[in-house]
Amino acid sequence: MKDIVAKLLPDAERFLCDLIRFPSTPGQEHEAMLFAEKEFKKIGGVTVERVMMSDAIKNDPDYSTPVEGINYDGRFNLRVTRKGTGGGKKLLLNAHMDVVPASEGHIDAFNPQVKDGIVFGRGACDDKGHIATAYLLFKALEAAGIKTAGDLTAHIVNEEENGGNGTLAMARTGETADGCVVLESSDGKLFTSIRGAVWFKIIFHGKAGHSGQAGMTKSALLMARDAIAILEKYHADLLAASRGNPLFDPFPNPMPITFGKMIAGNWPASAPSLAQMEGVLGLLPNTTKEQVMAGMQEALNTDPSLKGNFDLTFMYRHDSSVVDPSHAFPQAILAAAKKNGLTMEVSAMTASCDAWLYNNQLKIPTVVYGPGTLKVAHSKDEQIAMKDIQTATEVLGTLVVDFCK
Repeated sequence: MKDIVAKLLPDAERFLCDLIRFPSTPGQEHEAMLFAEKEFKKIGGVTVERVMMSDAIKNDPDYSTPVEGINYDGRFNLRVTRKGTGGGKKLLLNAHMDVVPASEGHIDAFNPQVKDGIVFGRGACDDKGHIATAYLLFKALEAAGIKTAGDLTAHIVNEEENGGNGTLAMARTGETADGCVVLESSDGKLFTSIRGAVWFKIIFHGKAGHSGQAGMTKSALLMARDAIAILEKYHADLLAASRGNPLFDPFPNPMPITFGKMIAGNWPASAPSLAQMEGVLGLLPNTTKEQVMAGMQEALNTDPSLKGNFDLTFMYRHDSSVVDPSHAFPQAILAAAKKNGLTMEVSAMTASCDAWLYNNQLKIPTVVYGPGTLKVAHSKDEQIAMKDIQTATEVLGTLVVDFCK
């Protein structure tokens, strides 16, 4: 299998570079999906199915809305399957087609460059390098003539970056499996615990007026400033209460709060009546998204000047996802790594992803593993090494053979 993966690696590089050329930001994945559909269909022994999406998904309670104006009628996810002979365990993979917009200073983000076996470009490690890993895996299994009793299925989905709406649609089909690997960059580690997150929007309602009328105005911008301090205190208390988890404790702040967007005012000498702030707050397995959302509301209401003068809404709501490292599924992945001469570390993912939809809602044991590092994701230096894709494919190939037998 190793020799076959190495032989097919140049084709995987070609596939990845072609995929990067599509600027598939959330809502704009369609052309890239058409390309991936065509390429996966060329692989022998594989069936490729379009799983259609529709605007009805907007009515789902777990639908995420940080990007406005996105529609779904006519769009699709892909289900790529290599059928087994019957009776074995089913392995599920997940990777997402969407990417974030080009970063500041990211020149030709969608024009891939290859230097010394490293592919640079938007989506290289988040997450098109992982679609290329799945592509290489399916090709290598077919070229090696490997037969398994259980099925291998990959979900290639839309909209992970803005809340996981593509995976949400796949989860609502009632997919079943004995284990799922969400393919995200993991620095060669196995993430069995993945933190959750809520993305929030707060609109503050003040009283506009001239700067010379102190006491007659109420600046919504200053209300937002006060809210930031309150939420930072809430975060600090929540982080302290979340300590005691051995996988998350090594990180100084595994569940950060980020204030990413502020809109207020139209004149330097006027107090604005409206301010809008958006951000994200992480959460660990000791709390649920519902508890955190209620806690944020309660914390803001403790300030008399804020109470009744703000609207707090949530655009993205993910619970944490946890699989005990001693569970048979992560143990199978660790064993596959060992067979390939690797000592794989079990750790926690300090970002959120789609794992919870499979693990928590479909009850499929779900972990995160994949080539590359998140340290360069969403940056102008986004990249992935083809040798890392090769290594991950070898590990996953061994997992398929051993787990799906």
